[in-house]
Amino acid sequence: MPILYLSVKSLLNRRATALLTVFTIAVSIVLVLGVEKVRTEARASFTNTISGTDLIVGARSGAIQLLLYSVFRIGNATSNISWESYREIAQRPEVAWTIPLSLGDSHRGFRVLGTSADYFRHYRFGNKRQLAFEAGGPFADLFDAVLGAEVAETLGYRLGASIVVDHGLGAGGFTQHKDRPFRVAGILARTGTPVDRTVHVSLEAIEAIHVDWQGGTRTPGMAIGPDELRRMDLRPRAITAVMVGLKSRLAAFALQRRINEYRAEPLLAIFPGVALQELWNLMGTAEAALAVVSAVVVVTGLLGMLTMLLAGINERRREMAILRSVGARPLHVFSLLVAEAVVLTGLGVLLGLALLYLLLLVAQPVVETRFGLFLPIGLPTARDLAIVGAVMVAGIVAGLVPAVRAYRQSLADGMMVRI
Repeated sequence: MPILYLSVKSLLNRRATALLTVFTIAVSIVLVLGVEKVRTEARASFTNTISGTDLIVGARSGAIQLLLYSVFRIGNATSNISWESYREIAQRPEVAWTIPLSLGDSHRGFRVLGTSADYFRHYRFGNKRQLAFEAGGPFADLFDAVLGAEVAETLGYRLGASIVVDHGLGAGGFTQHKDRPFRVAGILARTGTPVDRTVHVSLEAIEAIHVDWQGGTRTPGMAIGPDELRRMDLRPRAITAVMVGLKSRLAAFALQRRINEYRAEPLLAIFPGVALQELWNLMGTAEAALAVVSAVVVVTGLLGMLTMLLAGINERRREMAILRSVGARPLHVFSLLVAEAVVLTGLGVLLGLALLYLLLLVAQPVVETRFGLFLPIGLPTARDLAIVGAVMVAGIVAGLVPAVRAYRQSLADGMMVRI
């Protein structure tokens, strides 16, 4: 304890340099633990987005592309699935349920998803959790809409509010379906998945707002009222993708093979879990790069501490000699330098953890709103503690270099006056 007390007093005499060193180590801790938390939570968020779905079927493209646009609402499909092909898949004896999906429009930057009532019955996320309504219920009328929690919160919508769908994607849309507004019939409870950032309408509604459109533009002079639309046959001609649940998972591989060899049109069936793993393998390089950058920052912080201690050795040679002259042994001098390294690293770690949790507290709602990634604020995980422990060990090792140098200095060398 006297050595630790002496090291603290010594650092206080060089407080400016010591504080800069502590701050450098703290920043490195914030970066390395922050990157680790974002990485693990992003993986957990992606993994929890869909659960209980055995197959996802779309036009033939790539497994990751199909996963991204059907589940995460990222990107667009290269082609659609005909309604006849969808019905043939849905009516197969091994299929328990299907959820048809139709994408293409948006509302103030949020994707609009056309689907059926089966979406609210069969879609699962996390540990097979079912969607729940915070207010209202599923769409009952042709022009009813169900909003994800983030859509309702960001845009300030309540039940009964009127919304207008934009034709195509984008924050504002080039053309709006102003003549066919939707009424908010339900608001889903927050899930922490892309469902929160989606406007849900029926497949028939998607057909209804495009019934007088041809080639992406409205047909001039063709106006159909809402009541007339409700009497029309609005069965979709095509959909974007379909989620499939099977009666037995033993049939999954056989059905996937049949769909992939489907002759009526080129289709692709994927296993969501396998596609997610492929996605993370693809992102492995980026994860490794982030880890390397974090490690470099930590090493930079420790090198700064090492530089400070080494530079201080020459300035403190007389101090060390005085300590030796009053009875301090070489081991005491050695311990003093190691203790200073421990104090600097420990303070840097503690400050880094405090800054990290402060940053999480401030950034959590912003990250969740903009990116749909929930960053929980909890106790450090075992991996976090392992990283902190590794930094502490590295700090002690870095402190050994100046400690060994001070240990080897003799009393005569310390008292020598150089001319």
